[in-house]
Amino acid sequence: MKRIFLIGFSVGFLTMAADAPYLGNWKMNATKSNFGEMTVSYESLSAGEMKVMADGQSWTFKTDGKDYATPWGMTQAWTAAGDRGWGITEKTNGKVSATSTAKISADGKTMTVESKRVKADGGTSDETVTFQRVSGSTGLAGKWKTQKMTASSPETLSLTAKGTDGLTIMIGNEGAKCEAKYDGKDNPANGTLFPAGWTCAVAKNGPQAFDLTWKKEGKPMYKSTFTASADGKTLTETGSAVGVNEKYSMVYDRQ
Repeated sequence: MKRIFLIGFSVGFLTMAADAPYLGNWKMNATKSNFGEMTVSYESLSAGEMKVMADGQSWTFKTDGKDYATPWGMTQAWTAAGDRGWGITEKTNGKVSATSTAKISADGKTMTVESKRVKADGGTSDETVTFQRVSGSTGLAGKWKTQKMTASSPETLSLTAKGTDGLTIMIGNEGAKCEAKYDGKDNPANGTLFPAGWTCAVAKNGPQAFDLTWKKEGKPMYKSTFTASADGKTLTETGSAVGVNEKYSMVYDRQ
């Protein structure tokens, strides 16, 4: 769940799209970003199933090594690795897009997920997410809150004008592309490592900011506002998954 799908764009009230302050190439700065309100919950069900809830979505899986569909269009296969660990294989469009290990600390208070994520250019990114336990006492069951995220190859964005009334969005690690006009209508997003069925819609929000709604199969999933700094050196995204009040703030540096 990479929450690697939390990206959205629009344009300011400008006479020419070429003057938009957000156009150019950007790279996420994990140190400046804040994911601290985001949570994931696990609930043990009958017959060995585990129910997951994250970003207002839910799905179930077993730790039997089989692929289970997630609401984002990827699949995950879980296997047990000791008393406090698990191996996770994620697939996107039928191909392995990440391999991860999740391990709970001896005191049961933290969980660390270390991943090697495949990039569209053939390289990989080493990513680590640390969670703090909010509820539950032992094992995976309980609620966990994001504490820290790092990546050896942070996500990149390329934003270019499409005529005078549109924008082309390129998401580097997923090789994804979405072209949209500033009319709030849904436009398909495609990419070699981007799940099928996603769309983006953009709308104007003043001279320095722009809004986005991401949808999966017509269902709203994420809403964000991007704001360019006065000096044009940074781009800050603030938003939340639809249906939950878990704010995130992601900062991108101009390249």
